[in-house]
Amino acid sequence: MKPRLRCKIVDLKPLAQRYESDEIDLSGLKEGIRDRGYLTKDELRSVARWKSHRVDHLIARNSEEFVREITAIALGAENERTRIEILTLLDGVQWPMASVILHFFHQDPYPIIDFRALWTLWVDKPSNYNFDFWQSYVDCCRSIAHQSGLDMRTLDQALWQYSKENQKPT
Repeated sequence: MKPRLRCKIVDLKPLAQRYESDEIDLSGLKEGIRDRGYLTKDELRSVARWKSHRVDHLIARNSEEFVREITAIALGAENERTRIEILTLLDGVQWPMASVILHFFHQDPYPIIDFRALWTLWVDKPSNYNFDFWQSYVDCCRSIAHQSGLDMRTLDQALWQYSKENQKPT
């Protein structure tokens, strides 16, 4: 994977400013989760509704205890691979949902894996995600965020918006 922007870095901030969504606001959960160091099952359900309503029945299969333990490991781990892959042990959580959890609740900046963001970086959505793909994507997005002076949330919105405005439906 050799990601690169389809647009100019100077275009990112205006793109993010045009981002509109009726998504659930997860920012109110951030402080409590970071203070505790884990998500509750209800908080995980909120994240699932933000990313995809289709997995709610799968999220419901996780016990409260399991959600707390797995998310505590992910948010407290030093190892990058542990942070992302441990989350996929939760029913209903695959790489894209795991990336949302890290994006909103980890102290380090993480992008969200999304077909729109990938398209904006000239990257095809893989049939299966793996750690090497993830790490390359994270490194690329962190580099762009640093170069542009944007936080990861703003960059994520800009990448998504560029695709929305420019990607032709398939």
